[in-house]
Amino acid sequence: MKHPTQGNNALKPEGRYTYADYKTWPEGERWELIDGVPYSMSPAPRRKHQDLFLQLGGELDRFFAGKSCRPYASPIDVFWSNRDDPDDEDTVTQPDLLVVCDKSKLIDEGIRGAPDFIIEILSPGTAFKDQTEKRVLHEKHGVREYWIVNPDTFETFIYTLGSDDAYDLPRSADIRKSVPVSIFPGLVLFIRTEDL
Repeated sequence: MKHPTQGNNALKPEGRYTYADYKTWPEGERWELIDGVPYSMSPAPRRKHQDLFLQLGGELDRFFAGKSCRPYASPIDVFWSNRDDPDDEDTVTQPDLLVVCDKSKLIDEGIRGAPDFIIEILSPGTAFKDQTEKRVLHEKHGVREYWIVNPDTFETFIYTLGSDDAYDLPRSADIRKSVPVSIFPGLVLFIRTEDL
């Protein structure tokens, strides 16, 4: 199959693709599908992005060790519908970090349905999508808490699902300081700038 996109914008916006198409694209390239529109996740994240990714992922791994909720790190595919066959899915993303508490969502191909918690660390090529389309996607499907971390300023925008199943206005925090994850009592995340 010919590449449907270049960079981050679809060249064929009228075309719609599914996970079956996605699996035929060259290995070593990372893609996401949102409502059938493919988005390239290239180039690879910058070094500071990866430093934050490892630190936050390590904190999640330590906190959830021996607990029923499970943390995962990209690349892992999240299928946003409950279709029986993942090949029919037209919305597949790869959040940087996520936590799933419902083990029935764990399938061989990845995660089927909304994770409870997602962290995206901004990259130049994906920043707009993370703050717009993916925020809407996460809200629509009931991700209970969504963090967007800026690796340059360390500002973190935190979206929490309210009682009306919509995100409250985001609160801002500095990830260099201890920031509690409201849906998981006792979980506090921060990064060590001396290790960056």
